[in-house]
Amino acid sequence: MRVTRLHDADHRDFASDNYAGAHPEVLAAIADANGGHQIAYGEDVYTARLQEVVAAHFGPQASAYPVFNGTGANVLSLQAVLPPWGAVICADTAHIHTDENGAPERVAGIKLLTVPTPDGKLTPELVERQAWGFGDEHRAQPGVVSITQATELGTLYTPDEVRALADQAHALGLRLHLDGARIANAAAALDLPLRAFTTDAGVDVVSLGGTKNGLLFGEAVVVLDPAAATGLPYLRKMDMQLASKMRFVSAQLVAMFEGDLWLRSARHANAMAARLAAGLADVPGADITQPTHANGVFVALPADVTALLRERWRFYGWRIETGEVRLMCSFDTQESDVDELVAAVAAALGAVPTA
Repeated sequence: MRVTRLHDADHRDFASDNYAGAHPEVLAAIADANGGHQIAYGEDVYTARLQEVVAAHFGPQASAYPVFNGTGANVLSLQAVLPPWGAVICADTAHIHTDENGAPERVAGIKLLTVPTPDGKLTPELVERQAWGFGDEHRAQPGVVSITQATELGTLYTPDEVRALADQAHALGLRLHLDGARIANAAAALDLPLRAFTTDAGVDVVSLGGTKNGLLFGEAVVVLDPAAATGLPYLRKMDMQLASKMRFVSAQLVAMFEGDLWLRSARHANAMAARLAAGLADVPGADITQPTHANGVFVALPADVTALLRERWRFYGWRIETGEVRLMCSFDTQESDVDELVAAVAAALGAVPTA
C-alpha cells in the first residue's frame, strides 16, 4: 500500500539543510542499487566503486568507510587516530563540541580541548593555547586538531590556512581531522577541487558529508594518510556504524561524487545564501553578522521580528543575547523562497529593501 504524503511538498524552511529531502538523482541511484543480491557489510560493487570515486577526488592513497551519519563519521575519525589517552583541540563552536550531545566523550572517551574563536576558524596561534602538557600524565594528551570546512559560522579555510595547521600539528606529533559536513559548499565557494584543501594541504582524515547536500542518509570517513588511522574496520562495528546493506549508502555517495552533482547542489545552495544575504543587507535593522561564504546566513534581528517570522518559517537562534539567528539554504531552496523571506523581514521591520 502506498503511504499518502503527509506534508506540503512545496514548503521549505531555513533552519537546516538537513530539512531538505533527498535529491532525485540520489533516489534514482538507490533504486538502481536495489534488486538481486549483493554481499553485505561493504563487499558489494557499489562500495568498491566508491573507493575509485574517492581516490579520484583525494588521491590513490585515500580509502572510504561509509557510515550512517555525520556524528558517527566524526567520532569514528577521531577515535581511529587517537590513543585512549588522547585529546582533540577544536574551536568552541565546533559541531563535535556543541551539537553531538557528548558523543565523542561518551562513545569514544575523547577529551575535547576547546578554543574560543571570533569566526569559527582555528589558527596556529589559537591551537597553541591547548597544545601543551605533552608528557604530563595529569593532562589528556593533545593528539588531534579538528577543523570544520565550512565552519559552523559559515566561514572558510583557505588551503594555505589548512596547510599551516597541518604543519603545526604534524610537527607536534598530532593529526589533522577535517569535519566536512559541508565540504561541498566549501569547495564550491573556494572554486577548488576537494583535494586542494585536504590531501594537498596535509589533512589526515576527513568526515565526508553528503546528507546536507542531498543524500537520504549516509556519510563516510575518508582516510588520507593510511598510517594515521588504525583499526577503523573494527571501530566502525564497535561504534554501530557498519551498515549491513552498505550498497545503499555507497550508491548514494557514488551518485553524489562520481559526477558533478555534489558541486551543482552546493553551488545552488551557496547562490541562494548569497541572494538572501544581499537582500537582507538592504533592509535597515537586519544586521549581517558573519561573511556569507557558503550556504548559511547569520543575521541579528529584533526579538519581536524573529517571533513573527517563526509563524511562517523554522530557523535556529544562534546568540540569544544579540538576536543573532542562522538561516540555511539548501540544494532545493528557490529564489522565490529567498525573496519571500526578505520581503517578510522588511515588512516586519517596517522597511523596504533598497534597489
